[in-house]
Formats: sequence, C-alpha cells, structure tokens
Amino acid sequence: MRDILGDERIVMTLDAGGTNFVFSALQAGKEIITPITLRSHSENLEKCLRTIVEGFNQVKINLEHKVPHAISFAFPGPADYKHGVIGDLINLPAFRGGIALGPMLEELFEIPTLINNDGDLFAYGESVAGFLPFINKSLECAGSSKRYKNLIGITLGTGYGGGIVVNNQICLGDNSAAGEIWLTRNFLKSAVIAEESVSIRAIQRVYSEKSGTSFSLTPLEIFEIASEKRDGNKSAAIAAFEELAVAVAESLANAIALLDAPVVIGGGIAGASKFIIPKIIEHLSGCIHDLDGKAMPRVISKIYDVDNDQQLKSFLANSQYEVTIPFSNKKVVYDKEKRIAIGISKLGTSTAVCLGAYALALDYLDKTNLYEEINTRELR
Repeated sequence: MRDILGDERIVMTLDAGGTNFVFSALQAGKEIITPITLRSHSENLEKCLRTIVEGFNQVKINLEHKVPHAISFAFPGPADYKHGVIGDLINLPAFRGGIALGPMLEELFEIPTLINNDGDLFAYGESVAGFLPFINKSLECAGSSKRYKNLIGITLGTGYGGGIVVNNQICLGDNSAAGEIWLTRNFLKSAVIAEESVSIRAIQRVYSEKSGTSFSLTPLEIFEIASEKRDGNKSAAIAAFEELAVAVAESLANAIALLDAPVVIGGGIAGASKFIIPKIIEHLSGCIHDLDGKAMPRVISKIYDVDNDQQLKSFLANSQYEVTIPFSNKKVVYDKEKRIAIGISKLGTSTAVCLGAYALALDYLDKTNLYEEINTRELR
C-alpha cells in the first residue's frame, strides 16, 4: 500500500460545496496551510470558474516558496472524470452542457489536475489510510497471513454514495460511473431506487409515517429519540434506521457478490451505526431461494462488525489449516472460512475524501513518471 504519510510532494485540494469552496494543500497526508473559504457563486459560471482559479492562486501564495505537484479534488457528478469535464449539476446550476474544468486548471497552473467523485475518493482514502490498513494491521498483529486489497465504500447522508477499490486501485469504470450504488433497486419498494430508503429524507419520511407526526425532525433528533435521549416515538425512530439498513444490506449483498470486498461506511447517518449495522448483518446473514424453494446464503462470506470487539476477535481468528496434496506428501494451506468485514470510517468522511484525492494524485504522478521513464529507455 502507498505510504502517503511519508511523501513530501504537495497537492492542492478543493472541497466543492454549493455555497462555498474551501481550498487547501496537503503534504505527507497533512494539511499545510490554513484553509481558504470563498463563496462559490454557483449560479454564475464565469464567477464560479474565476473563484476556483482565485482560490488555487491564494493557495500557491500561502505555500510561499513550496511548489505544488498536482491539483486533486472531489466535484459533484455527473461528470467525465477521466477527462476532467463536469456535466449538468444540481447544486452548481451554472455548470450546464459540459465544462472542461480539469483541462482549464491544467492549462492555467501547468500541473496535472485530477477531479473525481467524492464517493470514489472516500473509498480510496479509507483503502490507503483508514479501514483497510486497520483490518490488515489487525490481521498482522493476530499472526494471520490474510490481507485484503479490495474495498466497497458507502456514504449515508443527503443521498446514498459509493466507491470501489480493486487490488488497491480506485475503480472509476469505463464511463466514470462505477460505484453508483444509489441506483440499485430498492428491496423494500422494488419500483424505485435504493436511495429513496437510504437518505436523510427517507429517515424523516419513515419516522413521520410510523409515528403519525407531520413535523420534520433531523436524523440526529430521530437518533436521539431512538436512543432515549429525547422525547418521541422510540419504535418509530428505530424503524426509520432499520428500514434504511435493510435497503443498504440488499444493495450491498449484490455488490459483495460481485466484488467480494470489505465494506466501510461513512456520512453523517453513519453516526447511528448501532441501529444500522446489526440490521445490515442480520439481512446479509439470511437466505435467498431458488424457484424450487431451496434456501442458500444471501452472501457466501460471513459478515463481521469489526467495530464490535467480540466480532473483531472472531474475524481475526485463524481458520487456516494444512491439507495434503493428493498422491504427494506435500501440504498446502486451506482457509476454510470466507470472511467480510464491515465497519465505520476510521478517518471521518471528509478526511477520507481529502486523503483519497491526495493519494490518487501521487499515484498518477508515479505512473506518469514511470511511463516517461520507460519511453526514454525505449528511445535510447
């Protein structure tokens, strides 16, 4: 895995919101300037683009004599991330018809510019500096040779985001559309998308329906009701998070069947994990049937909540033993149990996105340098 904490190259970053843009710079995985916040002017394209340029210019000034090597940040979709072209955005209405933001910044600042989806960068950040290192270090300390190289990252908040890491590399897809888990079918309402049950509005809707109230509470307030820290309908509050959990679980069942990877959860709603993760595991540990009614596991692997000490201990327990090769006296190791870890972000969602952007820029620079080195050798 990449050691981003030991890399001295500097990458300029941007946290792009509909109201404000926050600019910064990272070195060795740490912020090295005070973040710069500018109004986004999301309703006016020229003002918005000039604000982005101004923000990065201010970052360069604050870096003093230090030279940035790349620009890397998350920007809302839809977009052609590989070419740095932003499509029609909801929260930045000035972007219509395709805006070549990445190429513009590369031309102005003369350094590589990488733009990606926040769900993808969240997953990548957790793979290089958060959830995957935690799992693999825990396995190492337990004396296991098992290591994980893949990861499914999901974010639970205003919407339902996702990202995928395969063999320690971010997976963007051929059309910059990998990880769009929000579009999976809703297990509870088969005619609609999963996000209709996995979002802030979904929690509010279910609580209102179950409690018979018309006023809108925040997910935090509903969580406090479920935790008996606020007056309200406790059973309705728990049901709101459990419905979300079941919808998440079914979409993850399909993702795990294809990717066979651990799952890390981020986003504001992840704070209610004590109501969400047990229900996800319950669903994933259940059965699905064929047309003859034969039951089979919903997922092949056993799922463990690695934020639970007892389940972490079971996840780390050795299930390997040696088997003899037929017609030989030699032996090979056989791991008899397939295991998948699930847990909450080890970095925090924003930090994971930022570190994902940083790590991706370093990876791009390394690959570009290697490509140039190979070409130089061939010319010689």
